[in-house]
Amino acid sequence: MIRPGLRRQYFRPLKKRSLLLLRLVAIVFAVLLFCEFLIYYLVIFRCHWPEVKTPASDGKRATLDPVLKAMFLADTHLLGEVQGHWLDKLRREWQMERAFQTALWLLQPEVVFILGDIFDEGKWSSAQAWADDVARFQKMFRHPSHVQLKVVAGNHDIGFHYAMSTYTVKRFEKVFNSERLFSWKGVNFVMVNSIALEGDSCVICSEAEAELIEISHRLNCSQQQEHRSSRCRNRQPLPMSAPVLLQHYPLYRRSDANCSGEDAAPPEERNIPFKEKYDVLSRQASQKLLWWLRPRLVLSGHTHSACEVLHEGGLPELSIPSFSWRNRNNPSFVMGSITSSDYALSKCYLPLENTVLTTYCGAAGILVVLTLIHFELLASPFLFGWNLLRKHKTR
Repeated sequence: MIRPGLRRQYFRPLKKRSLLLLRLVAIVFAVLLFCEFLIYYLVIFRCHWPEVKTPASDGKRATLDPVLKAMFLADTHLLGEVQGHWLDKLRREWQMERAFQTALWLLQPEVVFILGDIFDEGKWSSAQAWADDVARFQKMFRHPSHVQLKVVAGNHDIGFHYAMSTYTVKRFEKVFNSERLFSWKGVNFVMVNSIALEGDSCVICSEAEAELIEISHRLNCSQQQEHRSSRCRNRQPLPMSAPVLLQHYPLYRRSDANCSGEDAAPPEERNIPFKEKYDVLSRQASQKLLWWLRPRLVLSGHTHSACEVLHEGGLPELSIPSFSWRNRNNPSFVMGSITSSDYALSKCYLPLENTVLTTYCGAAGILVVLTLIHFELLASPFLFGWNLLRKHKTR
């Protein structure tokens, strides 16, 4: 039989080890909970919808038109089976899913626009790989039925112009039901397949231009509702509002030299000239879009960096940075409060990748220190301080 003293000596190390294991598990769980869930709520909670105010008859400022709450993001680049490493894919898609679902829950947008490059390998993926990518996208960006999700095609979704085909375009449009004109609460949105604005009269390009010309006629008719011409009588009426233009490629600009802000392109890249029809639309295509549609605001993606540009006539364009941490340390999305006559935009930044990595490294350091103290390989700071205090008292 084991004597009580020996029994206590036997169970004391076991109890200490169990206590150490419990502490380590608690720290790991707390860090995972913070970095993978809570941090998204803490960061996105600080974002608020901008207010659209117009002067009222009594001199005060009040909102006259119904306000549409729209969320804009771009360049999610869901990795494919060819170039995507499984760990990188798992990490990036988890981050985007948590950020998107948290934003939906906290901000309650009415419509979400994704401005192209949803997938990374859509331009060459097989039928099975495409189906797998679409299923993952639908899981990540699931949304309630009262929230509308609208998607614009990007070069990684259907291919650059030289690689784009009717098959890839129709495949994309079948999944996302891509429409060129969308109107809600008196606001008109025109969603352009900017890859098809090459201007070389290819079949896809000709069809895209014909659609845009038809939209241009409908928008012109909406401005002539009081004096309807015979040309407009058989057209479905649209709100009397200049449209918001949404596309993947930005309108033509020489470079990002005039862009600034914490999410703009790095200083060493801002002066690199843009290549027409590759980095931005050509001058000719940009002029056509502005002439046909006469938008009041342009939103685009593709560059992975933010930029605010004023085009001829004071037309503002905002390039939206990538939503993926694979492309940026500080992803973000844009929140827009839009009426038929005005709009206000604000940016919502997501958690910094450096913050998450620093938190994990700090937690790992604490785990190592606790383990070393337990095995008496490192003096406990509390024990060291207590010994110093005792020596001071005995003097």
